[in-house]
Amino acid sequence: MTKKLVSSVAAGALLVGVTFAPTSFAQQTTTPPPADPAAPTQMQPGGTTPPATEPPADQAQTPPPAGEAPADKMAKSDYLTEQADDQIATSTYVGQSVYNAADESIGNINDLIIKKDGGVEAAVIGVGGFLGIGEKNVAVPFDRIEISEQADTSALKLTTTETADTLKAAPEFKTKAQMMAERQAAQPVDTSTTSSTGTAPATPTQPAPQQ
Repeated sequence: MTKKLVSSVAAGALLVGVTFAPTSFAQQTTTPPPADPAAPTQMQPGGTTPPATEPPADQAQTPPPAGEAPADKMAKSDYLTEQADDQIATSTYVGQSVYNAADESIGNINDLIIKKDGGVEAAVIGVGGFLGIGEKNVAVPFDRIEISEQADTSALKLTTTETADTLKAAPEFKTKAQMMAERQAAQPVDTSTTSSTGTAPATPTQPAPQQ
């Protein structure tokens, strides 16, 4: 009787093990659900954070080399690439002769006075030779100078309504550097200071009065 009971219990235990084994294996081999993108990043063992996923190579943006502007900005550049017909370089003016109404050269342009906000204000012309005197610079307003191009050349001819009388009466033009040099030369030199190494004269010693 006892042997039959033991055999029945052993058979039941074996049957239970066979019944639940596939279920346990199925639970262990079930594919885990995909990770939630909004879930916080889990730390790997050892306190390290898993590396971030890099975008594909075709989506990565390569920054422009140092010192170069992006292509869209370079396309909108307003740099000049050539001189237009209505533009004149200052080097064309400097050294040019200026003629009066009688086609006489009154002198050469030595400099141009340009406003800070743009535009030529005056042409500094050396008129000394025309007036028969030493060199004299006169800043002739630029609107009094007419510019005409020579036929089939890039040369210019500059004419003005100035005459010998107006140029003689015109004040001489001075640059900032010339005015500063004149002011410094006009300042008196202070010669009242004496050397600090001089020795003061000794005070003579007088004898003590006798009793």
